[in-house]
Amino acid sequence: MLRASRRVFDALTSLKLTIVCLVLLMVLVVACTLAQVRLGAFGAVNAYIRSFFVYWNVPGTESAIPVFPGGGLVGLALTANLIAAQLKRLDLSFRKLGLWIVHLGLIVLFVGEFVTGFFQVETQLAIEEGKTVDYVESTRERELAVIDTTDADHDEVYAIPEALLVPDKYIEVPGTPLFIKVGAFYPNSEMARRGPSDPPAQATMGIGTGINVIEAASVSGDDQSDQKAAFVEPFAGPKSYGVWLVSDALGAPQSFIHEGRTYSLSLRRRREYLPFAMTLKRFQHDVYPGTDIPKNFSSLVHLSRPSTGEARDVLIYMNQPLRYAGKAFYQASFGKNDTLSILQVVENPGWLLPYASCLLVAGGLLLHFALGLRRSAARQKAAALEA
Repeated sequence: MLRASRRVFDALTSLKLTIVCLVLLMVLVVACTLAQVRLGAFGAVNAYIRSFFVYWNVPGTESAIPVFPGGGLVGLALTANLIAAQLKRLDLSFRKLGLWIVHLGLIVLFVGEFVTGFFQVETQLAIEEGKTVDYVESTRERELAVIDTTDADHDEVYAIPEALLVPDKYIEVPGTPLFIKVGAFYPNSEMARRGPSDPPAQATMGIGTGINVIEAASVSGDDQSDQKAAFVEPFAGPKSYGVWLVSDALGAPQSFIHEGRTYSLSLRRRREYLPFAMTLKRFQHDVYPGTDIPKNFSSLVHLSRPSTGEARDVLIYMNQPLRYAGKAFYQASFGKNDTLSILQVVENPGWLLPYASCLLVAGGLLLHFALGLRRSAARQKAAALEA
C-alpha cells in the first residue's frame, strides 16, 4: 500500500505529467478555436475548456461518448502536479518563501478558473427609460410562466424551468389547482402560417391553431438565439383547457379562465427576481465627432431596496460596472432609439481570485529577488572582510 502511494505521488510530481498537461491544453485551445465556427464561442468553450471530457456524438443516435480529456480534467491534473511538486521539491525554509508564495499564486489562479468556469452565471437586465425592473433574465434558458392575472393590483407568477418541459410529462403548478401536460418541446424551431397542405395543428387553442411549427437545428452564433417552442395542455382535475403553443417568438401571452380566475401562458427567458429594483433615469449614447462610431454608453439608474431603505443614483458606463449584492452590472448594449439600456449581469463568486493570484505572484517574485539580493550582498560583504 505504501509502495503504491509512493508511485502515485511520484507520478503526480513528474515533469513528464506537466509537459503532457501543457500539450493537452494546447491541443484543446486549437480544437476549441476551430470549433467556434460550428458551436460559437460560448458553446466551444463549454465543450472543450470548461468540461471534464470532450464528447463525440454517435451519428444517428442521441448517445455521446468521451473521447478526449477536457480542460477541467487537464487543469485539475496540472493543479495536483503543481501542488505535489511544490511539496516534494521546495525546501520549507525562509529563503524559499518567495517561491512558495509564487506557487500559491499559481494555485489560486487555477482555482479561480475552476470557480469561474463552473459557477459563473451571466444574465441580462433590459430596462427602458422611466421604467423600473426588479429581475434579470437568462439569454439561453427559458421557463414556462403560468401567471394568475385575476387581481388588478398584482400578478401571481408560477415558473416552470425549461429542464422540466419533457414530452408526455405532467407538471404540477404549485399554489394552483392546475397541472401541465407537455406535448412537445422544440429547443429551436421555425414557424410559419399554416397552409392547406400542412398536417393537422397540434394546438387546439390560441394562436397556435394557425401556426405550423418545424424543428430546427440549434444556432451557433453568439449573437443568435434559439427560438424555443412547446405545446402544453393545462388541466384542472380531469378538465382539459386544450393544447396551446407557447414560444418566446410569440408576442402577447395567451390566457384561459378556470373557476373565475384568469391564467396566462407564455414561454419566456428564465427570470431571477432581485431583492432590489432599478429605474432607468437616463441613457446616454456618445459618438466620436463627425462619425457614427460609439465612444461611450452610460446608464443613470436609481437603485432602491425597500427592505433596507437604501435609495441612490448610480452611473453605469463602459468599463465602470456597478458591483452590488454579489453581482456586477456592465453596460452592454442599447436599443429602441437610445431609450432602452441592456446591462450584462455577471455573478462570479471567484472574481477576486485572479487579482489575488497576481498579487501573490508579484509579491512572491519580489520577495524571492529581495532575499536573493540580501544573500548576495552578505556574501560580498563576507568576501570583502576576508580580503
